[in-house]
Amino acid sequence: MTTSSTPFSGPENNGFPIQHLLVIRLSAMGDVALLAPVLYALLSQYPHLKLSLLSLEKWRPIFNDHPRLNFIAAQTKGQHQGILGLWRLSRQLKALKPDAIVDLHQVLRSQILRSFLPGTSYPTAVINKGRQEKRALTKIKNKVFKPLPHTTERYATAFAQLGFNVPLDHSALLPKPSSSAAHAKVSHTRIGIAPFAAHAGKQYPLEKMKAALALFQEMQTVPPQNYSFLFFGGGPVEQPLIEQLCKDFPGSSHALKLSFEEELIEIAQLDLMLAMDSGNAHLAAMYGVPTLTLWGNTHPYAGFYPFLQDPNNALLADREKYPHLPTSVFGKKVPKGYENVMETIDPSAVAQKMRVILEQAN
Repeated sequence: MTTSSTPFSGPENNGFPIQHLLVIRLSAMGDVALLAPVLYALLSQYPHLKLSLLSLEKWRPIFNDHPRLNFIAAQTKGQHQGILGLWRLSRQLKALKPDAIVDLHQVLRSQILRSFLPGTSYPTAVINKGRQEKRALTKIKNKVFKPLPHTTERYATAFAQLGFNVPLDHSALLPKPSSSAAHAKVSHTRIGIAPFAAHAGKQYPLEKMKAALALFQEMQTVPPQNYSFLFFGGGPVEQPLIEQLCKDFPGSSHALKLSFEEELIEIAQLDLMLAMDSGNAHLAAMYGVPTLTLWGNTHPYAGFYPFLQDPNNALLADREKYPHLPTSVFGKKVPKGYENVMETIDPSAVAQKMRVILEQAN
């Protein structure tokens, strides 16, 4: 093979088939969860293809059940930290003998890592994150308010640089992980609630969330034992709040003591997930679970809407009252006066939308 920095038009390089791809995607849970259906669709489309995925150890359970996906854990706070650590990691990756590299992270760490590999002559595809488009979408003045390519489309486009077509349809949904016999016997409606977000710009006020759940309960014509809430979260600040939510809504439970692998089993069995613009929404959507999302300073137009979810399964902050929305891609940037944008999402609208989604699913 010869070294090349340009995209390849087909799944061959110099007449040799590309049968083993090294895929790089570290970082946040939501980004990795959005990648999962793309990789599963790719493997389904190309039955002789093998993937080696470089990601963080904590996301391994998402990819546990595919025999042609080799998960490599990047120890970014351990042996792979810093320049020397990345060089050490590059030696490990070179030993895998991939035919090509797909960098779906495109940050300094992945760029340095790739720079240690050119002597191996790998054709390389790199994601276009659309940073300039996203800045235009979220800036206050001269905002360009239009939908941008979905993150899964950006991933698929990177694979297309090497000639691999990735169908982003319902065939890409992940198979649901095996549940226990006890879970298999559950017949009531199970509703997941992920009431927290990593950043204040996309956090629905907890009191409004409680009000929404109480209104949903009032709307029900079935006995309370016919449905249950399962609360997700786990940070030190979130734990006591989730425990209190379970007290506020008797008969509900939480996932605080579950491993991530166990959480995925629970999420896959849900009838509905209610979440912010957050990782839990993406975990539910990758299994095809109907997912209702609440949006504040972020917006679906940035390309992070849960995979294949109905566009109507989102409640957004009021842009008439807050015309500069969205102000952030990830929820970190909250301009003065925009601290309470999620207050404009009425709890009754949340409760009613929950009911509608469940009715449509039955």
